[in-house]
Amino acid sequence: MIQLQTFLNVADNSGARKLMCIRILGNGNRRYAHIGDIIVAVIKDAVPNMSLKRSEVVRAVIVRTRKELKREDGVIIRYDDNAAVIIDQKRKPKGSRVFGPFVEELKELNFTKIISIAPEIL
Repeated sequence: MIQLQTFLNVADNSGARKLMCIRILGNGNRRYAHIGDIIVAVIKDAVPNMSLKRSEVVRAVIVRTRKELKREDGVIIRYDDNAAVIIDQKRKPKGSRVFGPFVEELKELNFTKIISIAPEIL
């Protein structure tokens, strides 16, 4: 569960390292975001000499959360960190590589480009 002011790691090579959630996109005034939700975030830490800079506002999709995800068949998936992938307006990742494991539920939410370049899918 990601809420406002939550810090997230960046799971791609776009140039950002840390994000802070400032808005959860969706219907109404949502309090929490889960895996597959799109958020508006501000970059808090970035790699020098890259296209994304500190204090830039970006959109990101959440790919990992500390809060467990329960599937229909009873499997529970929980990660060690909260992580997101920075995306553009067309829901494509800004980076060319992504890091860490991802869940297959992202494929159902039309993030097929992220799933196709993912190194590991749970």
